[in-house]
Amino acid sequence: MIKSGRFPFRIGTTSYIIPDDILPNVQFLADKVDDIELVLFDVDQFCNIPSREQAAELGRLAAASDLTYTVHLPLDLQFSEDESKISQSLAKARNVIEALHCIRPHAYVAHLDSHAIVKEPSETEASDWVRQCTKSLQRLLQDLPDPALLAVENLESYPPVLNHRVLAQVPASECIDIGHLWLQKMDVPSYLDARLDRTRVIHLHGINTRDHQSLRHMPFDDVKRIIDKLVEKRYSGVLTLEVFSQEDFFSSMEVLDQL
Repeated sequence: MIKSGRFPFRIGTTSYIIPDDILPNVQFLADKVDDIELVLFDVDQFCNIPSREQAAELGRLAAASDLTYTVHLPLDLQFSEDESKISQSLAKARNVIEALHCIRPHAYVAHLDSHAIVKEPSETEASDWVRQCTKSLQRLLQDLPDPALLAVENLESYPPVLNHRVLAQVPASECIDIGHLWLQKMDVPSYLDARLDRTRVIHLHGINTRDHQSLRHMPFDDVKRIIDKLVEKRYSGVLTLEVFSQEDFFSSMEVLDQL
């Protein structure tokens, strides 16, 4: 199984591979991957943002195993709604950044506000959404020592060009979710050619009855073209297998081992 050195990039997966909390998952994965995506939630019924003691343990585990972390900010952030929702979302994001800055994450991954944009928006709708998301990110970037630490992820529910319009106005980086591009029937190698220079994190997962499943569900040549492109472009960031079970993780790693 791959750990390090086989590719120019770091290989990671999520903090939900075994049915347990974040720390047991990190302990389980520490000798198997180079990076772990900490998937965080902050809702009324559940909050898994690490405490100060847990963050210190995450830092110790990283130092002992040459691990890095990417931090996925809570999924329900709303950057283009009314001011009260934007302020609440910015507060949630800042709370995560404050809690985990001590582990020096490779990136903080953020979804822009998919709640407020339709799959095929009018130009007026798109422009309003882009303007408000841009203003919100400009406020959030003030809390980061390096704006490139914030990686904006494309979603399958709206055209990725809307993210590009936001990123043209803020110095954040990009998180390319290849599974989402596959769902949109996009030419992924061409997309990587155009966007990889600004990309800090890549999410890779297969599609079966839904997305975020094992790479074994994808044609081998489709995966190979992705990996070949990353090697050709000398991508040196993080490639996260964004799956959520041992079966999907180990079988995805087997596909990479074949490469």
